[in-house]
Amino acid sequence: MGASAGGVEALKAVVAGLPSDLPAAVVVVLHLPRSAPSALTAILARATDLPVSAAAEGQELQRGRIYVAPVDHHVLLVEGRTRLSRGPSENGHRPAIDPLFRSAAIAYGPRVIGVILSGSRDDGASGMAAIAGHGGLTVVQDPQEAPHPSMPNAAIHATHVDHVSPMAKIGPLLGELVNQPLPKGQTQAGDELLPADVATAQAPSEAHFSEEAGLGCPTCGGSLYKVEDSPIPRFRCRVGHAWSPESLLEEQSAALESALWIALRTLADKAALGRRMAADLPVSQFAGHDRFERIATDAETAADLIRNLIERIGANAAPEGRTDMSHRPEDLTAQADPGE
Repeated sequence: MGASAGGVEALKAVVAGLPSDLPAAVVVVLHLPRSAPSALTAILARATDLPVSAAAEGQELQRGRIYVAPVDHHVLLVEGRTRLSRGPSENGHRPAIDPLFRSAAIAYGPRVIGVILSGSRDDGASGMAAIAGHGGLTVVQDPQEAPHPSMPNAAIHATHVDHVSPMAKIGPLLGELVNQPLPKGQTQAGDELLPADVATAQAPSEAHFSEEAGLGCPTCGGSLYKVEDSPIPRFRCRVGHAWSPESLLEEQSAALESALWIALRTLADKAALGRRMAADLPVSQFAGHDRFERIATDAETAADLIRNLIERIGANAAPEGRTDMSHRPEDLTAQADPGE
């Protein structure tokens, strides 16, 4: 299961509806700040009778248990065990949803059920496509119910989704789905890209790079390359940072706004210095006085243009805004859980 902004309440509702005898393991990723502790494990433990613990390196997955991704680590499923990685971030996140989903698709094929809950941007969409491509089932929280519908909508547009459901009904639904027999003759789809993607989440790799995309990585500034044969467009830089189109676009907008604020500050300094120099000149040097006044006026005019640009960038941003900002209230909930 993957969630981001608005995801704490959704996760609580889902695990509360899981049967106490669930014959499956549940692995959860929630986007969280890397520098802050998380109380998500305790929060979910209060919502369910199933044992809940933070995922640890090398754990053997057990049925009827819930494993929560720890802060600042991807969680991968490799040969029936959990693997923790501080590999390259994906869509600006670590932990990210896509690495977990891709590794699960490889490890378990049609035995996987992927669940996407409330969240901004589109992390998880590529991973859901991988699960569907390997014969697994896909479940998405109803976007009309989700506080932040971008992630559910992105998953719906990226691949065939088997079930779209309100969060309160997802837990019982999962209890039914895990008890259904697998379709006869269904086999895991061959995919040479996924193992390389899973390996990259543990260590940088240049495997399966396509042509250079002519774009820069917002995380490290390196060149981005298109990922070959991906079910939806994706980009990686040489050290492994990965981006989906929507996340990349929003991160570029944030970087552009930051650069414009720096330019605005510089122009304000230039205008202030021009006026100070004009005021400090003796009366006999009127030519110099006029020149510094023009410099100050031009800087102020340019600053007004940049302010308008910043406003336009904000107006054209996605309604939910940047994920790493919009999910912070949920992060605080996950750490302190007010009202519990």
